Amino acid sequence: MMEYIYAALLLHNAGKDITEEAVSAVLQAAGIEVNEARVKALVAALEGVDIEEAIAKAAFAAPAAAPAAAAPAAAEAVVEEEVEEEEDTSEEDGMAGLGALFG
Repeated sequence: MMEYIYAALLLHNAGKDITEEAVSAVLQAAGIEVNEARVKALVAALEGVDIEEAIAKAAFAAPAAAPAAAAPAAAEAVVEEEVEEEEDTSEEDGMAGLGALFG
């Protein structure tokens, strides 16, 4: 569905009307199989929408969402560090055990 939205944004950026025919033409030019129902739904959903205002609102909201998006990555890094520490400890314990065998 994102390619449909991209097509509409491309048309908007070029100063063209966002019509079913125009969206379909952009999608076809990109080699995407066009689903007419999706095109109709997109054009209907964008009717009466101020795209510039919607983009401005999305751009304003994006920085607030960035810290929340970074949290899972930080948690993953902590888990990776813990796994590495466990592996280091296991190797050290294994070496100590081997040393005991050879006295």
